[in-house]
Amino acid sequence: MRTARTGSPAPLSTSPAADPFDRIYLGDCVAELEKLPSKSVDLVFADPPYNLQLAGTLHRPDQSLVDAVDDAWDQFDSFEAYDAFTRAWLLAVRRVLKPNGTLWVIGSYHNIFRVGSILQDLGFWILNDVVWRKTNPMPNFKGKRFQNAHETLIWAGRDKDAKKYTFNYDALKAFNEDTQMRSDWTIPICTGGERLKDEAGDKIHPTQKPEGLLHRVLLASSNPGDVVLDPFFGTGTTGAVAKRLGRRFVGIERDAGYAEAARARIDAVVPLGAEALELVKGKRAEPRIPFGALIETGLIEAGEILFDGKGRHLARVRIDGSLEALGHTGSIHRVGALVQGAEACNGWTYWYASRDGRAVVLDDLRKEYRTRHGDVV
Repeated sequence: MRTARTGSPAPLSTSPAADPFDRIYLGDCVAELEKLPSKSVDLVFADPPYNLQLAGTLHRPDQSLVDAVDDAWDQFDSFEAYDAFTRAWLLAVRRVLKPNGTLWVIGSYHNIFRVGSILQDLGFWILNDVVWRKTNPMPNFKGKRFQNAHETLIWAGRDKDAKKYTFNYDALKAFNEDTQMRSDWTIPICTGGERLKDEAGDKIHPTQKPEGLLHRVLLASSNPGDVVLDPFFGTGTTGAVAKRLGRRFVGIERDAGYAEAARARIDAVVPLGAEALELVKGKRAEPRIPFGALIETGLIEAGEILFDGKGRHLARVRIDGSLEALGHTGSIHRVGALVQGAEACNGWTYWYASRDGRAVVLDDLRKEYRTRHGDVV
């Protein structure tokens, strides 16, 4: 009979330290999560048991045995038992996640749909599903189904009102050769020197994830100094990548052997320097500067006349930062739209001011403000 999370748990960790981060906690993930402060984690990457429901052994055509996932930690009595386990760890994760933090959870067709439904029931808000397409998947040896060549990741916010979550859009675009990053990622499975093995040459963990996958997750949705939690730590891929990329980590793992391998692996990681961790940031990442700030600092004068790039429309600046043109009044954006008969307008790039006999777009004056005064008004 399959049981829920059977096996001898590793010894529990000691009482929480003053700094609970950059540590591996030994024990059940729900119990160990209680040791973390509420709303203390920026990002969660969860690789829970998939509940593969394997029946019997699997052989290749040459009758050699396939090293499949048949460990006790992946076995549950029923779907109901798996669902109860899923609700418990998701609720515990939600407590420690910051209001604008996000969760990634990975799975296969065996479990990901159940996990997705439960996390929505608990109030998480799905932002994307991402398909990890494996370049070198295991064949389907029986030839009775399609080859399982992908896994699915769900990326979710803590709730639907979380709007200021981290998404490094411009960095991902640079990573992808100036092309918007898509939701299908082609990455090899973990092989070669990256795969942790024991003295006999056997895999230490059957489902070790590739560092390339975690690199992309952390690049997309975290920043240097952020705390990244992995409640099913295994051999520590999340922690190794987090340390290399200047993030802090929290790992929870009930198997002492996995945890020891993870600790040795992470101890050997050399963090990248601060210069290498800098990201490309586009305009959407820049703090907002109100047009009125330019008036307050004298970069724009009240009463000054602005004009569009083709000299068709003129607008007078008023002391409150509004413009007046052709009987219209309002912000630089609203008046820009009204004089054109358009639904919207970016006033920063539409309006110009005259400086030393040349036309200077407002956006350049905003850049000058940032140079003089910084980003925060």
